[in-house]
Amino acid sequence: MARYLGSACVLCRREGEKLYLKGERCYTPKCAIERRNYPPGPHGQSGSFRRKLSDYAMQLREKQKARRIYGVFERQFRRYFADATKTSGITGAALLQMLETRLDNVVFRLGLATSRKQARQLVLHGHFAINGKPVNVPSYLVKAGDQIVVLEASRKSPYFQTAMKELAHRKPSEWLSFDAQNLAGSVLNLPSRQQIDTPLKEQLIVEYYSR
Repeated sequence: MARYLGSACVLCRREGEKLYLKGERCYTPKCAIERRNYPPGPHGQSGSFRRKLSDYAMQLREKQKARRIYGVFERQFRRYFADATKTSGITGAALLQMLETRLDNVVFRLGLATSRKQARQLVLHGHFAINGKPVNVPSYLVKAGDQIVVLEASRKSPYFQTAMKELAHRKPSEWLSFDAQNLAGSVLNLPSRQQIDTPLKEQLIVEYYSR
């Protein structure tokens, strides 16, 4: 499967805001937005990027921002949107709900990883089971009532041993519950739009794909 191998900080600078792609580094002065708050490239500091954006440009930037936050490529993102249009609810909210219920995002929301990229790597390495069945697919969509557990063999690894000590300071999203002692989480309910704190204007994404 294709994956982005470039700098995560460049993506934040292109969008002009923190996308929190590098975990704890984003909360320190080392964050690229703190040091170079202008787009990458030779013309980044020229000021031309501050021109007023067209409606299309704003829609495109919002779509790109969503893709980058959740680490999804265009073809997959477009498929999520197509599935969202088939739901009976609001398309934009349904799209965000699908993105939030990806397994890599759920691992991140449980506090088991400091970034979605790190969570994706943990899932790919086969550290988790859902309802007793090992799953190593980051795009797996969890459902209400699902139980996500760190496999017994993985709990002995230095990473999870350290994580257990730090989890007391992390709180899962309100649509999830987590047992730090057993490294087990559960999906209480599918997240509503009010429970998703990702700073996105999903209506602009809907308008982009509805052109």
